[in-house]
Parts: sequence; structure tokens; C-alpha cells
Amino acid sequence: MKRIIKKIAVIGSGIMGSGIACHFANIGLEVLLLDIIPTDVTDIEKQKGLTIESQAVRNRIVNEHLSNAIKSKPSPLYHPSFTSRITTGNTTDDISKIATADWIIEVVIERLDIKKSVFEQIDTFRKPGTLVTSNTSGIPIHLMSEGRSDDFQKHFCGTHFFNPARYLKLFEIIPGPKTSPEIIDFLGNYGEKFLGKTSVIAKDTPAFIGNRIGIFGIQSLFHQVKEMGLTVEEVDKLTGPVIGRPKSATFRTVDVVGLDTLVHVANGIYENCPNDEAHELFKTPDFINKMIENKWLGSKTGQGFYKKIGNEILTLDLNTLEYRPNKKASFSTLE
Repeated sequence: MKRIIKKIAVIGSGIMGSGIACHFANIGLEVLLLDIIPTDVTDIEKQKGLTIESQAVRNRIVNEHLSNAIKSKPSPLYHPSFTSRITTGNTTDDISKIATADWIIEVVIERLDIKKSVFEQIDTFRKPGTLVTSNTSGIPIHLMSEGRSDDFQKHFCGTHFFNPARYLKLFEIIPGPKTSPEIIDFLGNYGEKFLGKTSVIAKDTPAFIGNRIGIFGIQSLFHQVKEMGLTVEEVDKLTGPVIGRPKSATFRTVDVVGLDTLVHVANGIYENCPNDEAHELFKTPDFINKMIENKWLGSKTGQGFYKKIGNEILTLDLNTLEYRPNKKASFSTLE
């Protein structure tokens, strides 16, 4: 069967969902981007005479998320005009529109119960033969497809993009127990040929490949940074370009990805890999838990390990958990 992808539906418009939508727009596809409706109306919307039934209100979340993604740097789009290829909507009023999509990608919050609810909706409205994939960072693929139709399970697997979706090359494909081999072959080739990725087939193990390795490294650092007496700037100096990694290094990368996403994956490994020789390493330290409690999640909440106020960059002091002016890290061996 010759499969042609002309239209993509992305369910979930957060940092990853909007980024994935933009990258498919980059390669010329029509994209439908959906998210949930708000629970209330803002004061500004009330002043405009809008209600919860107004389309502008019902699509506020998806439109704000996409707008923020488009403004982000580096840009998720090859050209600003490609935004016209993305249509937004919400999962209450517009979910039936996924029937016109050739590939539906789920990118909602990392909670199995919510993902299964989304897949139940997708199974209702998708046309037979449509690809359905999840961008989960580490939730087992076989758990998400339980109870779905045979056709759904045959065309379902994990397709894990890394943030930012336009720029990072790794594209993990994780088969489910009933995924057709033809689907896996198609996605691997599509990732390489059209998306500019390096496609890798991963086993359905906690956190798959990239995040199993990456979370181990970051969690190891989290547990050692305070006892080593290093600042956020010093760690990013030592773990960036000087060792062949991007300049976002460690803490800036966490801010971009989202601390909540990292903790979700770490918790998943901790809970599902009790016999791992580094099991305790995946338990998040107290200062990370406090940041989660404060919603200092990174770029998505305006502050994380770094915080920008005007043109000034502030840095989190890991001992006091207070922000201070950025201090340039300097090591004589690296100057």
C-alpha cells in the first residue's frame, strides 16, 4: 500500500505540540492543531463581551500556545508565512475534524489516564487506516493502546520527537504489541526523508532510549551539584560546547524542555524500574520538588533555573532558591 501524508492532526498544543505542528507545516503539510477549552473567561474577554461559548475564548489556549511557539527562538518555522498552513481548534467542538487527517499525533500531558481518554476520542472519529502516534516521553506504549479497536492498534505506535522539534535530529519510533511492521517501516523512512530526522526503533521500555540516558545524566548532576559547590552558570559552562554539546548545556536545556516533563519521566523510571542499579538516582531531590511546587518549570512558566526580566537574565541560587544577577562562569583551563 502506498501511503501519502497530506494532512496532520496534532492533539495538544503545548511547547512540543506546537513545535511539531510547525515542523510539519515547514514541509508543506496542512496541520490541524487542537487543545482543550478554558474553564473560565478572563477579565479582558469579559470586557469585550465574550462568553465561554465564544470561539475566541474556546480556542484561546491553542491560539496562545501556537503564538508563543512562533515567537520563540530559535524559530520553529522555516518562514513566518508557513503559519497559514496551521488551523487551530479545540477538542470539544472540532475533534470530528480529525477524520480528514492522514496521521494523528497525540501530544497531551504525560498522564496515562488523560492519554487513554484522548485515544478513545480519536478511535471514534479517525478513518480506518489513519496513523495514530503518541509523542510520550516515556509512558509504555502498550498501556496506551489497551481497549482500542484492532485497526487502531495496528496503526498505533510511539513517535517521540525531541524539543525543539525542528532542530533535534533524533526521532524514536516505539512499536506497540500489535503495530504493523509496515507502519514502522513507513514512519522510519518518513522521518528520514521528509522530516530530516535520524529515525531509531526503540523497545517499549521506560523512557525508551534518549530519555533513559539523558534523564540518568541530568538526575546524576542534580544529586551532585550542591555537594560539588557548583553554580548553575558553572555547570552550563562545563556541560556545553566545551564537551561538544549545545550551548544550552544542562540547566538551559531543562528550562526549554520543561522541568515538569523531566520529572514525569524520572518518576516513571523510578516507579517502573525497581531493579535498576541506579534506581535511587531517579528520585528527584528536594530543591527540584520545591521548584515544581513553585511552578518554576522553565520557559513555559517564565522562570526555571533562569529568569528573564526585561533585558536582564537572573539565575537561580540552588542553595537559597532565590534569583540573583547572572554571574559569568570562568575556569582558567577553559579560557
